[in-house]
Amino acid sequence: MKYLKRNFAPGRSYRDLDDFNAQLMDWLIRVADVRLHGTTHQRPIDRFADEASALVATASQASFLQAMVRDRIVAEDWLVSIDGNRYSVPFDFIGRTVQVVREGGHWVIRHRGAVIARHGVLAGRAQLSIDAAHAPTARRKPAPAAQATQPRPVIEQEVEVRDLSVYEQLAHLSLHQEAA
Repeated sequence: MKYLKRNFAPGRSYRDLDDFNAQLMDWLIRVADVRLHGTTHQRPIDRFADEASALVATASQASFLQAMVRDRIVAEDWLVSIDGNRYSVPFDFIGRTVQVVREGGHWVIRHRGAVIARHGVLAGRAQLSIDAAHAPTARRKPAPAAQATQPRPVIEQEVEVRDLSVYEQLAHLSLHQEAA
């Protein structure tokens, strides 16, 4: 990367990504691949030809980032955050640490090795994926992994739904009372 930054990038301008890629390809072919490398003392294009037969196809394997297991703590809203999006897990796992791994186009969420949720990977950020079966109102038995530890009691309460502007009004009133 240092070689690229110091030798290709300085003094160039690009109309768009296609122009950048075209300039880069031209530079690779005319300059980078045919120079004598300072460490190997070979031209990179020749070195590649020598090593190409030893390369192994990896298209069928998950990338490092996809295979990476990520620990997440389940929030009070029974969601875990992954790459800027939030995904539901069964309500019983609030406060517990779960493991998340990407398998193809899905996030697989496990607790102590048992799969507790599976969601399609959401595009972009600030998206939400909720499985209704994960909700406290689903009235199901706790998952086996939840029984192995202390299950959380299900507290049924009516929750008032109100517009968030109510809180803004309360904050505004509170500021005026403090000033008075």
